[in-house]
Amino acid sequence: MKRGKRRGKARGSGTLAADFTRGMVATGLLTAVQDRWVTEAEPPAPRTILRHGLQGGAALAAASVAADALRNRDYARLALAVAAGAAGVVMIEHLLNPAEEPPQERPKHEDPHG
Repeated sequence: MKRGKRRGKARGSGTLAADFTRGMVATGLLTAVQDRWVTEAEPPAPRTILRHGLQGGAALAAASVAADALRNRDYARLALAVAAGAAGVVMIEHLLNPAEEPPQERPKHEDPHG
């Protein structure tokens, strides 16, 4: 029993950073090359690649913690991991995705269909 616990702790140390890095690199690469040959769209901006990469890293790290918590039936840790992952993704979106110009207001006499 002790051997299994030690092995779990040894494996658990440092894997969160590794999971974050894996998710960041994988998502960044997907963002950088996805649809490059299918459409004639401009390549994504470096900021977009960074934003998606960081969000992918946060999501994968949170998912890894959540899966580990589920396996150990630690439901409080599971909920915390999901909440922290969602908060991280939203925070990164807010910080690295500048708000676009606000939508133009329609004149009062126009209905939504023009």
